[in-house]
Amino acid sequence: MLEALTGTGLAASAGLNAYIPLLTMGLLARYTDLIELPSSWSWLGNGWVVTILAVLLAVEFFADKIPIVDSVNDVVQTVVRPTAGGLAFGAGSSSETVTVSDPGHFFSSNQWVPVAVGVLIALGVHGIKAAARPVINTGTAGVGAPVASTAEDFTSVFMSVIAIVLPFLVLFFLVVIVLMFVWLIRRRRERKRERQAARAAGFRV
Repeated sequence: MLEALTGTGLAASAGLNAYIPLLTMGLLARYTDLIELPSSWSWLGNGWVVTILAVLLAVEFFADKIPIVDSVNDVVQTVVRPTAGGLAFGAGSSSETVTVSDPGHFFSSNQWVPVAVGVLIALGVHGIKAAARPVINTGTAGVGAPVASTAEDFTSVFMSVIAIVLPFLVLFFLVVIVLMFVWLIRRRRERKRERQAARAAGFRV
């Protein structure tokens, strides 16, 4: 259960920002005792990998805060974020953390399963993020883009750390993501009704 929550939290975090959960695991594994990566995932703590992830994160950080550019970036990240989510779930769910002392039996017979699960989780969160951003940009004339992006980055960092240290709290984040999805659906329906009403008013004139 804890392994699943850890993997889920990291994969969901990757859906918001592909590089934050991977970089978080790499840094914590390299410089702390909070997480011990299995041998097959130890490359995440390699100095070069950490540096590359940090550079990619810097590029993503700025690109995601510019209106229009953020939407283009979301299209590119449609492949990157689910891939990162698969890696994050696979590494996180099979690692020894402060709360998981024996992850060896989790998905032990089918090592591809956690990666596939992580891909699907990250893809779902990415889909919500990518769909919400145009709504936010339109409703705020682009001013909301950097605010929303910064909030997503902080959420991704916080969720990555929580997934490793206090995985039970991941359930809270999942509820928030579901509520965000419900809000997005309602907002899209409202915009559709507004457009239809505007067209109807135009025809009457």
